Amino acid sequence: MRILLVEDNRGDARLVAEALKESPIQTQISVVDDGVQALACLRQEGEYAEMSRPDIILLDLNLPKKDGRQVLTEIKADPTLKRLPVLILTSSVAQEDIIQAYDRGANCYLLKPVGLDEYFALLRAVVDFWGRHVQLAER
Repeated sequence: MRILLVEDNRGDARLVAEALKESPIQTQISVVDDGVQALACLRQEGEYAEMSRPDIILLDLNLPKKDGRQVLTEIKADPTLKRLPVLILTSSVAQEDIIQAYDRGANCYLLKPVGLDEYFALLRAVVDFWGRHVQLAER
């Protein structure tokens, strides 16, 4: 399973990578740290021209250059990207953020757990669900 992680916090990005190493499902994770890079990666532009499209996207909301809300809107408006599952992975509990994410087409809204064990468990559950139980659209 190919995962694009859009996360500007290097510590959180390392946690995700570590959690996915322990997953029984083989994963390949690519990390970008701002919204502009995320869209270039998904559109296979510039330095990302040879990169494969991900199977799922883990998207933080608070990003530099272009925030996650804008990225989500652009992904879901693009006919070539709109079927990609976008999972919001954030620390924001604001109802406005949750409502906007779903209104813009997010597939789910995940809160970053505080504890390490819970963080790892959440990510393993995400990979298990999307890797074993969901039939994804072919590209």
